[in-house]
Amino acid sequence: MEKEIAKFMYEMGQLKRVKRSGWWIAGVKDPESVAEHTFRTAAIAYLLAHLEGVDIEKAVLMALFHDMPETRTNDAHRIVRRYVNWKEVDNQAVRDQSKRLPDEIQAQMVNLLGEFEKEVSPEAKVVRDADLLECILQAREYHALGYTDVADWIFNAQTALKTESAKKLASECLKTEPKEWWQGLKAKE
Repeated sequence: MEKEIAKFMYEMGQLKRVKRSGWWIAGVKDPESVAEHTFRTAAIAYLLAHLEGVDIEKAVLMALFHDMPETRTNDAHRIVRRYVNWKEVDNQAVRDQSKRLPDEIQAQMVNLLGEFEKEVSPEAKVVRDADLLECILQAREYHALGYTDVADWIFNAQTALKTESAKKLASECLKTEPKEWWQGLKAKE
């Protein structure tokens, strides 16, 4: 069993090498990895779960593994998804990947990611919103770097938000410059 878990852990490391492909269409030459996206999505899910009063642990776990299938399928842009029944591809990948895990973990993984895909729980809605908020933040950061073709991502992500907390945060993120977090933090000599 430990060998199979070790293989699973190495496979999750693949997400550090899988680039978020949608940004290439906007001209971003070296977009963030899926792992980088996932980290911030999980952090946002933690915050949103608190704000929305839903199960924090469940939301963070769901966010942590929400893009797990992309170790095998890569990050297919929405244009690709026009031509393939992608939900079934992701579901099959999750079922195959989780076979390496102990039965209890396997069942939890399959259930959490199935719930996320169908958005059937408040936690799944929070995680979907966290995923979208992360996209808004990333688009704003790319825009600040001079990539102007990201407005579509911002608009589409913002209009898809469901929770009130996510809508309020998105509105504030759009008013806040990405660099504002560090301004005024330099040590005074």
